[in-house]
Formats: sequence, C-alpha cells, structure tokens
Amino acid sequence: MRPSTAIAAALLAAATLPAAAQTLKPGLWEMRQKMQGGQMDKAMAEMQQQMASMSPEQRKQMEAMMAARGVQMGPSAGGGMAVKVCMTREMVERDEVPAAQGDCKTTSQKRTGNTMAVAFSCTNPTSSGDSTITFNGPESYSSKTNVTTQKNGKAEKFTMEGTGRWLGADCGSVKPIQPRK
Repeated sequence: MRPSTAIAAALLAAATLPAAAQTLKPGLWEMRQKMQGGQMDKAMAEMQQQMASMSPEQRKQMEAMMAARGVQMGPSAGGGMAVKVCMTREMVERDEVPAAQGDCKTTSQKRTGNTMAVAFSCTNPTSSGDSTITFNGPESYSSKTNVTTQKNGKAEKFTMEGTGRWLGADCGSVKPIQPRK
C-alpha cells in the first residue's frame, strides 16, 4: 500500500467522523488534520510535495476524484492537510458516523456530554482505530484519532489530531460526502 493511499483514506475517514453530533450546524466545514507517528510524517510531506509538483491536469483529476466524494482537499498551515466538507442537515441529525459507509464501519460509538468516543475498522486499506471528539459548540470541535494499519505485513500506528470549524450554511461548489461504491 502506498503511503499516499493510507493518508487519503485516513483523511477521508477522519473528515467524516465529526458529522455524528446533533449539535453541529449543517453547511460547509473546514477540517484540519495533522498526522504523527510511524512513517506518516514523512509520507504526509511526500504527499504534499507530490501534490505541489502535479501538472495542472493531474491536480484537476485528483481534485475531481475527491470532489466526487464530497471533499475539497489542500495543505494546511503548520503541516497536515485541510479538507472542506459539506454536511447536510440529514447528516448532522443522524446519530451515526458517516464513515460507516463504504470501506470503513463504526464498531462502537458513545457520547457523553460534549465528548464522543468512536471505534472503527476499515478494509481498504486494512486499518482500525479510535477517535475522541470534543465539541466546543455547534461551530467547532477538536479530535484525536489513533490508527493502526498494515504496511508490508507489519502493524504501523499513527495519530491524527484535528480541528473543525463551520464556515457557513452555504456549501458553494462542495457537494455532500458520497460513500464509496
């Protein structure tokens, strides 16, 4: 598995986790994720370098692929990645984690006060982990996700720390997240 595949899958899964809270506002969200541990720091830097060196046609193709899934992705200040995601009212009102669609599924979820604990497993790439999400009100949250994945037959662990902030009710050109088919 290439590092950029694992990173893209982890970012997509992480970007969808916070949608479960009924207190969040629907609309356009900016979610920033920074990975640490294992080979992920190096892989994240390589992925950002690869994205920066893509031809305009390649970048457009990558952006179109992510947009088809409802994610607008780019580098984040201070390292990491930033994604813009459109969350519909239905997504916010459902008391489930959208990452349960496609190749990832929620194995447990519990909310106490403003904190949610979520465990998940994915088949492509093979990985599992847990997240703790702290909601700071209807317009922001912070999260920490621990992930274990397989690389060359060995378990590799990394951590993602993230934040999310509501940008507004209008999602503009960013479409709602679509599950993988």
